Amino acid sequence: MAGFFDAVERARLSDLFDELGPQAPTLLEPWTTRDLAAHLVLRERDYLAGPGLVLPGGWGRLAERRRRALAVKDFTWLSATIRSGPPPGFFRIGWVRRVPNLNEFFVHHEDVRRANGRGPRTSEHALDVALWRNVSRAPWFLARRLHGAGLELQWAGTAQTVRARRGEPAARIAGPPGELLLYLFGRQSAAHVEVSGPDAAIEAVRRARFGM
Repeated sequence: MAGFFDAVERARLSDLFDELGPQAPTLLEPWTTRDLAAHLVLRERDYLAGPGLVLPGGWGRLAERRRRALAVKDFTWLSATIRSGPPPGFFRIGWVRRVPNLNEFFVHHEDVRRANGRGPRTSEHALDVALWRNVSRAPWFLARRLHGAGLELQWAGTAQTVRARRGEPAARIAGPPGELLLYLFGRQSAAHVEVSGPDAAIEAVRRARFGM
């Protein structure tokens, strides 16, 4: 279906899992590819523990216990389960596929790629458009822990910008949409972007903890 790039990123990540095996590093240290694969299976298939991936406390502890239980399963099975797509239900809804699923699979694909010596990709324009739409949708939430500065995001090489945080002084982060998404999801050290603006604003952005 046109526009559903989550399926593309899912397939590419599954290919990479199969290529690298269960012990390859990820940007989510100390997680290996086995740990990340277990996380993705739990997210889509354990409706009781899945919410604990974003909720703290007892629910979060339940999710981690169940993720660890999944991580001991055969890695080939984990990868094949991810490749097969989500079961019928919530994760097949159109807006879920376009926004949270695309974000999830793009970012985690890069978590594996970048940790294994693979640099930024040149994305097709349609994927860039889809990623920019997601960057623009609610950047204030991912930048909510930024204090002492405003923040604007720019799709590098275009005039397209979006305000992520009001305030002065203000910084600007410019880059391709996928790199901006990585930055907003807390992968600042891996994202290839340019941060500009007054020194105080740049320092505030460097100190901030972005992400969910």
